[in-house]
Amino acid sequence: MHESFPSQNLSPLLVFFLGRFERRPLFCLRVFPHNLPVDFNPPGVGLLHDKTGSIHIFRFLDAEFMELPFRTRKFFISGFGEHFLHHEFSLLIRHGFHHGASQKTACAAYFAGSQSHTPPQPVTLRARLCYPQSKPVSTEKNKLYYGDNYDVLKMYLKDESVDLIYLDPPFNSRQDYNVLFAEKDGSQSSSQIHAFEDTWEWNIDAERSYQHIVEQGGRVADAMRAFRTLLGGTDMMAYLAMMAPRLVELRRVLKETGSIYLHCDPTASHYLKILMDAVFGPQFFRNEIVWKRSHAHSDAKQGAQHFGRITDTLLFYSKGTKTVWNSLYTPYDEKYIERDYRRVDSDGRRYRIDNLQGPGGAAKGNPSYEVMGVTRYWRYSKEKMDKLIAEGRVIQTRPGAVPQYKRYLDEMPGVPIQNLWDDLSPLNNRSKEMLGYATQKPEGLLERIIKASSNEGDLVLDPFCGCGTTVQVAQRLNRRWIGIDVTHLAIGLIKKRLDDGFPNQNPPIRSTYEVIGEPTDYAGAAELAEEDKYQFQWWALGQVGARPTEQKKGADRGIDGRLYFHDDDSGKSKQIIFSVKAGGVTVSQVRDLRGVLDREKAEIGVFICFEKPTKQMRHEANEAGLYTSVDRSTYPRIQILTIQEILDGKQPDYPRHRVDATFKKAPKVKPEKGETLSLPWEPVKS
Repeated sequence: MHESFPSQNLSPLLVFFLGRFERRPLFCLRVFPHNLPVDFNPPGVGLLHDKTGSIHIFRFLDAEFMELPFRTRKFFISGFGEHFLHHEFSLLIRHGFHHGASQKTACAAYFAGSQSHTPPQPVTLRARLCYPQSKPVSTEKNKLYYGDNYDVLKMYLKDESVDLIYLDPPFNSRQDYNVLFAEKDGSQSSSQIHAFEDTWEWNIDAERSYQHIVEQGGRVADAMRAFRTLLGGTDMMAYLAMMAPRLVELRRVLKETGSIYLHCDPTASHYLKILMDAVFGPQFFRNEIVWKRSHAHSDAKQGAQHFGRITDTLLFYSKGTKTVWNSLYTPYDEKYIERDYRRVDSDGRRYRIDNLQGPGGAAKGNPSYEVMGVTRYWRYSKEKMDKLIAEGRVIQTRPGAVPQYKRYLDEMPGVPIQNLWDDLSPLNNRSKEMLGYATQKPEGLLERIIKASSNEGDLVLDPFCGCGTTVQVAQRLNRRWIGIDVTHLAIGLIKKRLDDGFPNQNPPIRSTYEVIGEPTDYAGAAELAEEDKYQFQWWALGQVGARPTEQKKGADRGIDGRLYFHDDDSGKSKQIIFSVKAGGVTVSQVRDLRGVLDREKAEIGVFICFEKPTKQMRHEANEAGLYTSVDRSTYPRIQILTIQEILDGKQPDYPRHRVDATFKKAPKVKPEKGETLSLPWEPVKS
């Protein structure tokens, strides 16, 4: 390979990072090249060099140039499918031939651009590893995607296929959000699971994202250049560079009759509104909704010198002039009813009296005639007035008084909802729907949005779906839905929430949606384990209904997850300790789990691994004995589950005649009457 690509011809140096070949064929490469010309055409043959020293030669199809971040280019190896799964890593590449500098890099392919004798400067390239899904994506079910929402939008969603978008992206508030789970007694655990870091830094990736969006031209590029002038290379600029291409994609997938609600806080709302104007057009701005998210509080003791911050902002835009819209109302205030609807009919119906006179009199063409001895210009024709009188809808409060219209309270829809939403109960520790997810939003908020801007059967998308409130409410309101999140932890929480919320649904809730991006076979699980240890742990624990413990290095004390259960009437929670191993296993690790079990006074321990347990490992597990429940049923204290067994449906063996207490349960919901709905679209063909 050195002879084929002499160093003097390597400018710019284009490097493809490829994954392992052992378990499944690689068929798609994405790379963020350094100084790659827009008209660059790669040669038709690629040389792949793996760890064994073998050289593999593949013929590439013509490159398809797509609008992707950082001038991404996409190449296909002939003979494989079209579905993708993405994982990301970085590698520092210097001038010259280089491979094997990262354990995650199995091989590399090099192509030369134009000849130059100036060596390229060192640069960090970010590449995405893509490999086929184990099965085709169904088009008849709701979808839950694991992965970067930008990639999912690009690859799976067609133009103008979505009716409503709600997104609650991480704000640039420089804080870490964590997932808090219910501890044994129902309180929040001191262990916090890091869900995502809400910080953005201006770096080479942000610079490339900025360049990508600016090179497209148009209003969005103009807005981004103005932001750069104002903000420079700041973290806020990095946040906007992340949001801009995603908003462009969201506009692409939104129908002409669709709407989008962007949830943000005052930290970035003013910048995001300008960006939304650029993406959707200022003429399609509908509302800036102010939502009161918490009760009044004072930060004065912490030295704050500002008014209390208790609101969020929702930026509401449509894509076209004619959009789906259903007017919503709130009930009248009791004081208003007592004051304005104080009159009561003989049948008990409350009513108020209203003016029957025609505004503008004769000048507006209102007819004049006598009603109950009073002549005026009236709002209605004489025939309509006679009909209202016959129906008892016209009242004269005293002789000679101007007749009035009887407006009944039970015929009024209520107060039209305005753009100040202070009537929705905020979430707190006493809320039944509170799951402990730091950024969780109340279902009432999403119910209002979904009811106002979609109809039954419409498709709702949440590209930052977190703990799944949008998904949960869309399911209850008989909408189709798509959820996207970047962590297996969030995907596991959403699946559990749907299970708890719709326990008796027919067909079962799990059969109505499909998870795309999760490992569904041994090879996929192995690839995930190699690429991200913690994502693999979260995925594996999610498969058995356990919650992860703190992920700080060395802080788990031999515990990767816990599961709590009840098997008596004492109210005391019993616990199962989990140890998840992504690599090779030994009998000493099973012995260590026995020690952890005794230290934590746990009832059962579960050891999850790839390899089948050895005879010595099974012997060590058997030596731990049995746990005996109150009904005298027995369960092995140490249980060993392989990944393949879990994929085949095997679960930990423990008493299940009481409800488990591992996660805070989502309340059961009663879906509005409707039918099971499907998604009438197919994945985008690359």
